[in-house]
Formats: sequence, structure tokens, C-alpha cells
Amino acid sequence: MTLVVLVALAAFAAGCSRNRPPPIEGRSAQDIYLDAEALLADNQPRDAAEMFDEVERLYPYSEWAKRAMLMSAYAYHEGSLYAESRAAADRYLAFYPADADAPYAQFLIALSYYDQIVDIGRDQANTFEALQEMRDIIERYPDSDFAASAQMKFELALDHLAGKEMEVGRFYLGRGHYTAAINRFRVVVEEYQTTTHTPEALHRLVEAYLSLGLTAEAQTAAAILGHNFRGSEWYADSYALLQGKGLRPANVGDGWLNRTYRQVVLGKWR
Repeated sequence: MTLVVLVALAAFAAGCSRNRPPPIEGRSAQDIYLDAEALLADNQPRDAAEMFDEVERLYPYSEWAKRAMLMSAYAYHEGSLYAESRAAADRYLAFYPADADAPYAQFLIALSYYDQIVDIGRDQANTFEALQEMRDIIERYPDSDFAASAQMKFELALDHLAGKEMEVGRFYLGRGHYTAAINRFRVVVEEYQTTTHTPEALHRLVEAYLSLGLTAEAQTAAAILGHNFRGSEWYADSYALLQGKGLRPANVGDGWLNRTYRQVVLGKWR
């Protein structure tokens, strides 16, 4: 190899050495943190999260580590790594439970479940977890900036669960399994009565009870529906079904729907 080539290779190697970033262990917490922020701004959330983790690893208990821990939770969430996001947020809450940013850490945990809620035809474990976490935010941090958003998402998750019950109930109803269908619609009326699915649930109860020849229950379900949702299409359909059998909405009989009628319509809880 000629002397010229050797000199050129040496110069190239020296240039590479100068351009190579220093080992991360030799960099300041601020530099690493700022590089992580740059990665996040460049739409590389997973790489950013790992860089934020390096701040915590190399400079534990520092102010930069505290900030990086929370940003790591956020970046992992942006990268759809929800378990990692929860772990980082949990660490933050373990170290700084009374910090001003604790509600945000709790909110990230709730979001890690909420953003995984899938269609109503799938398992609803994440929905239940999201409900619990959102409730924790509402109860523990009622004056925080995240309470209102948590309340809204809580109601949407609740509506999602009610939709699951309705889907199964309609399946049973369509196949003539009326008792099984009634059990599903009852859950909606009793446990998810503030959701958008309640009017339909009451109407489906009218359908199912009439199919079983249980007219008193059908009349009572229609009476509750008429009191709360008189202008809805569901009440119009229920009224037509009863009228076709010479019946009308009324609180008659003595079953679970009568108790619901006394509570919801008459305001009597005893």
C-alpha cells in the first residue's frame, strides 16, 4: 500500500473520529434531554423515550431525571408502547406522588388503557381498566386540568361497555333467546342508565317481554321509556307494539322494572 493511500486512510479515520458523537455516559443530563426532545419533535417517539430513559439512568434523582421520567411516559404513549408508558408514569408517581404533575402522570396511565379500547365485538378488559383509572383522576384530582377530560372519557368508556351489552342482547333477541337477551338489556338499564343506549335497551325489553307473553313487564318498560325519552323513535316503536296488542305503557306488576319505575319516575328509593 502506497504512502499516499496510507495518509488518506489516516486522515479519513481521524475525520470519522472527530465526527463521532461522544459516548452518552460522558454527556450532561441537559444535553441528553435536549436530544430526546429533538427526537420527539422529529416524530421519533420511541427513540425519544429511550433517550429520556438514559437521563434517568445516568443522572438518577436529578431534576433532569424527574422531567425525563414524565417525558418518557409521554413519548412511549406517542409511540403506542402503552405498557412502557404506564411503567414510566408509575415510577414518576412512586417518586413524586404529591408533585404538581402527578395528575398528568395519572392521566397518562388512564390514556394507556383508554387508547387501546377496541370495537365492541372484542374483549373489554382495557375499557374496565380505563374506567377505573379515569375515576381515580376524577376523585383524586377534581381540580386538576385533567378532571374534565377524564370525566368525558369515563362517560365514553361507559357508553362503550353498554354498547357491548346491547350487541350481545340483540344477538340473543334475534335468535329467540329472550331470557338471555333480557338479562343483557337489564344490565344497561340498571348499570349504564346514563349512556346513550338506555332508550334502545328499554325498547328491546318491551320486545322481549311481549315475545314471552309478559305484558306487565313490557308495559312498565315502555312507561319508563316514555317518561325519560318520550320524543325518541324507540318510544314510538314500543308504543306501537303495545297498541297492537291492545295495551298501553303503565307501571303494572311487581318486578325489577317496577322498582326502577318508582326510583326513576316517582323518585321513591324506599
